[in-house]
This record gives sequence, structure tokens and C-alpha cells, in this order.
Amino acid sequence: LLRKRWVLGVVFGLSLVYFLSSTFKQEERTVRDRNLLQVQEHEQPIMWKVKFSSGNSSQLSNQCRNSVQGKLLITDELGYVCERKDLLVNGCCNVNVPSTQLYSCDSCSPNSCCSVYEYCVSCCLQPSKQHLLERFLNRAAIAFQNLFMAVEDHFELCLAKCRTSSQSVQHENTYRDPIAKYCYGEYPPELLPI
Repeated sequence: LLRKRWVLGVVFGLSLVYFLSSTFKQEERTVRDRNLLQVQEHEQPIMWKVKFSSGNSSQLSNQCRNSVQGKLLITDELGYVCERKDLLVNGCCNVNVPSTQLYSCDSCSPNSCCSVYEYCVSCCLQPSKQHLLERFLNRAAIAFQNLFMAVEDHFELCLAKCRTSSQSVQHENTYRDPIAKYCYGEYPPELLPI
């Protein structure tokens, strides 16, 4: 049956239809992605979604989001830093443990760069840092608009700001400051001399 010409013609026709439809779908995705990456006109104000609120929580339940990735330390969305073993089932740090700290800036330098990611996030969550972050968002480079427009609240903004990025490196292969590489401030660390 497979050697009959009409069967081979049907198989060829279906293959051709599949190829053409997948090619057009790929082209649509490419055009959509290009449109997302197009930069807004400079005259239009950027509509940031970031919400600054007391407690930083965007959820109504007693659940907390946290920084997840820490091997030893975790920061929850309320600004507490605790050891991973002191994390409660709901994702919040246990505030009854003496080592749990609120808005801790341990390991952070005056230039808003920290050597520990979790302390960077906690320090960034301080209500007093809101104006600094708003200034950063208003001055954000065009290249970072799509990244920071995706964040929805103070906690997500701090998670994104504290992650190392191309702003934290020089010559594409070394950190500007190899010790304090997690920064939440407006400007990247100073370039080190060659």
C-alpha cells in the first residue's frame, strides 16, 4: 500500500502543509518578539508596574515568596533574612529565631553593593530605599526597560536588581568589584584599574 503513488502523494502533501504551517508560525513568533523588543518613543513616559507597599506582599494569604536560591540564607518578601533551616512552611522566615534579621545590610557597602545576595535583597527592601529605586526606574537604560517592566512589586524589583548583570562586570569576564557584586543602587560599581 505504501508503494502506491496516491499514498505517497498524500504523505508528501501532508508533509508540505505541516512544513508551511510551522514556518508561518515561526515567522509570527519572530515578528511578535521583535515587536516586544522595539523601544518605546522617548517622549512617552514609561509605565512601570512596580507597587511599593508596606509589607511588600502582593498576596492576601499568609504565604511568603522568598529568594529561594540561597544555600545557607533566604530572604522573604517582608525583608527578613534567615538561615535556610529557619524558614517556615509558608515560605516566611521565622521571626522568633534570634538570628533572623529585618532589612539587614550586612556585607553591603555604602555604594549599595553587597557580597551576599540575600543581604542585598533585604537591604533593598527597606522602605527608605523606595525613592532610590524609583529614580533608578525613571532613569533605566533603554536596554533594561523590558527586564524591569516585567516586575510587579518591590520584592520582584529587588530580586532582579540584586542579581549580577552586565553592569557588574568589566571586560565581559571580570567583576567590577569581585567581593561586592550584588548591587541594588542606581549606578554600577566603579571600574577597577587594569
